[in-house]
Amino acid sequence: MNLPTKLTMTRIIFTLFIIVLFLFPFHLVNIEFPVWALNIGNEVIEIESVYIISGILFVIASLTDFLDGYLARKNNQVTDFGKFLDAIADKVLVNSTLIIFACNGVISPVIPVVIIFRDTIVDSIRMIASNKGVVIAAGSAGKAKTMCMMIGLTLVYFYNLPFEIWNLDVARFLLIIATVLSIYSGLEYYYKNKKVIFD
Repeated sequence: MNLPTKLTMTRIIFTLFIIVLFLFPFHLVNIEFPVWALNIGNEVIEIESVYIISGILFVIASLTDFLDGYLARKNNQVTDFGKFLDAIADKVLVNSTLIIFACNGVISPVIPVVIIFRDTIVDSIRMIASNKGVVIAAGSAGKAKTMCMMIGLTLVYFYNLPFEIWNLDVARFLLIIATVLSIYSGLEYYYKNKKVIFD
């Protein structure tokens, strides 16, 4: 297993830690995560340390997504297994976070439904194209969607700080933009590759 693949595995492991931090009933084993109070203007925001810890893991995992691809290309270590694992790691990291946030009432459940629905369609199109020997490159809208999504989710983990100080809900704005771009890029994928699908 080469270094890029190990980094991809690390992303999956970090995602599992995030899932456990949010879903494991720590109170049953007498473990309590501290909660801090932050005064912002006339409001008091309760900051749960589990979000901060998970946010740090999320940021590190996101950085490995960039690093593993860069090293694989630089050192000519691109493998089919690495591509397969990288796609799984990306989906597990983002979709798990979206579902957890939706279940906790932090974001609208519409966002994970749209994102997962879109990704399922796009992955299916890519699979069909791959079986026919056609390689579909990621479009600019898809890349912009990913950037907005990762920054938006990171801000949610960290309570939209520092923008919350100025009453600017940048986290929600970026997630809405990411959702719109997700729909657009999904439609773009479909119309550009209709021939591949129906040929």
